[in-house]
Amino acid sequence: MPLIAVIKRECDTCQRVVPVLAQIRQRTPLELHCQDDPTFPEALGGSLDDTTLDRSWQLRIETVPTLIRFEGEREVERIVGWDRAAWERVAQQSGLGPGLPEFQPGCGSKTQEPGMPERLALKHGDLALHSRHIEVPDPEDAIEVAYDRGWSDGLPVVPPTPLRVARMLSGTSRSPAEVIGIVPPNLVECTVEKVAVNAVLAGCLPEHFPVVLAALEAALDPRFSMHGLLATLWFSGPVVIVNGPIAKRIGMNSGGNALGQGNRANATIGRALQLVIRNVGGGLPGEIDRSVFGNPGKYTFCFAEDETDPEWMPLNVSRGFARGTSTVTLFHGDGVQGVSAQRSRTPEALARSLAMGLCAVCHPKLAEWSNAILVVSPDHYAIFKEGGWGRTEIEAGLREALRRPGRDLVQGAHGVEEGIDPARAEQMVDKFNEGGLLVVRAGGRGGLMSAVIGGWSAQRKKSEVQTVTREVGR
Repeated sequence: MPLIAVIKRECDTCQRVVPVLAQIRQRTPLELHCQDDPTFPEALGGSLDDTTLDRSWQLRIETVPTLIRFEGEREVERIVGWDRAAWERVAQQSGLGPGLPEFQPGCGSKTQEPGMPERLALKHGDLALHSRHIEVPDPEDAIEVAYDRGWSDGLPVVPPTPLRVARMLSGTSRSPAEVIGIVPPNLVECTVEKVAVNAVLAGCLPEHFPVVLAALEAALDPRFSMHGLLATLWFSGPVVIVNGPIAKRIGMNSGGNALGQGNRANATIGRALQLVIRNVGGGLPGEIDRSVFGNPGKYTFCFAEDETDPEWMPLNVSRGFARGTSTVTLFHGDGVQGVSAQRSRTPEALARSLAMGLCAVCHPKLAEWSNAILVVSPDHYAIFKEGGWGRTEIEAGLREALRRPGRDLVQGAHGVEEGIDPARAEQMVDKFNEGGLLVVRAGGRGGLMSAVIGGWSAQRKKSEVQTVTREVGR
């Protein structure tokens, strides 16, 4: 079988090379396969039927027409599209295609149509899924089965069929069998495939998947203490902040309503992380998850930082990554507290006003007790920028505005029993440990307001519990 050609009727280039195929066949055996209509080309008596695309998949066809030369069973050369010189070399014939241009690109193979690579990979065993298969017989509803089996966070989930999981896996170059880490609380090994199953359940697209993987890796970093966060009585859960080009590429929201509903990437990436912890690790509310209240962010809490101002230092750059790197930062956060600062018109005044809102994190008299995120709105940022303040100045201004005399914070002061150690009464005390306040830009215009996301009280143990940033891979 010296030559094989793969074509399809709906391809203009394939139609134009029919006379060339006839020329070749006069002198050399030619095996002809058609992906969409085996009666084409009629002038050659039709083709071998490859409408199942099995032969095209075996030959790794990505473009039609493709002409391949074999020596025995070994492929020695191939050409895609029409290129006279290349076709003459592969066919080992001269004078091919009189009247045709020297070059004309081909068309996409039907093996590359949406969902088809995954379908064929599953069919031919190139992708073997190892997750347990569960048949849902008619007339049962797959979504209700997911509820009944405890795979849901309380909202409907997308049934993770093999094809959907395969398509999710196409979003990464990592092996489905690669172990990402050990998921608490049950300390279960979690493979890329298992993450893909839960990303499907959450409603992610394949292009979201690398961010989900990075978020999970950050959550499983021992410094993040995911097990402790699960078991806390406090409100907190993982907050995912995305930086870098990938945020724009996958359509994440960093603008109006960035902390709310309405954006698929924001909503599903955070949800996928939570579902992995639930379904793989066994982190179930009422069991290991002992939060007294919880917060709506435990469904999902994920947003992108606004990096539209090139003069702004993004969060990940401040944490040691190169500008332009795509990262996720995982923070232990509770709900959102709005801070209205309508009258401050200088950076100094605005820092003092925002600091008053930040003082309330955990409790106004609890210092160095937790971390926090300050999400600075575009209108507040404009005031800082006009006054010449960037990240360094904002962080320094907030830290200074948050420092308070220890005597105002000790237990019993002003009749309130909460507070710091009385031995610190004569000290000036910071509200947050160094590096514990993350400043992030996000939100929409139209209001002189910013947002505070309080942190987990265990963050007072700075050496044990930390915010973690990971680079997003492929």
